Amino acid sequence: MKRALVPGSFDPVTVGHEDIIARASALFDEVIVCAFVNAEKTYMFSDEDRLEFLISVAENYDNVSADISHGLVTAYAKENGCDVIVKGCRSGMNFEDEYDQALINRELDADIETVILPASPELSFVSSTMVREMIRYGVDCSQYVPKAIRDKI
Repeated sequence: MKRALVPGSFDPVTVGHEDIIARASALFDEVIVCAFVNAEKTYMFSDEDRLEFLISVAENYDNVSADISHGLVTAYAKENGCDVIVKGCRSGMNFEDEYDQALINRELDADIETVILPASPELSFVSSTMVREMIRYGVDCSQYVPKAIRDKI
């Protein structure tokens, strides 16, 4: 059985994230989508809110669960029996960052593979940063967040 980890900050989760989660769900037996906490980063939404958002999205998929972690991605993957880390990629520059992170993760644990899924073209411009800016300025962002969390934003 293949178990995959979809890590991210998910501040907030977007339709682009949900697309990656859905595609990972179709590829792997089990998927854990996990919001990781970076002490160097300031979040718009609390840890509890981000986890609640992920739980709401995960409920749409029989083989997806949600979690939050303050640790390293590879350590979490190992502790939770994940064979694969799944990352989404919106552009070439984003790919370089994800590729570098995949190399670091391989150094930390060579038993865990990274799969990088390119964004669906119609969602390639959607980012949490964009959604946060829309929220800050009171602009309707409902088309860019999953239906499961629209009333929570």
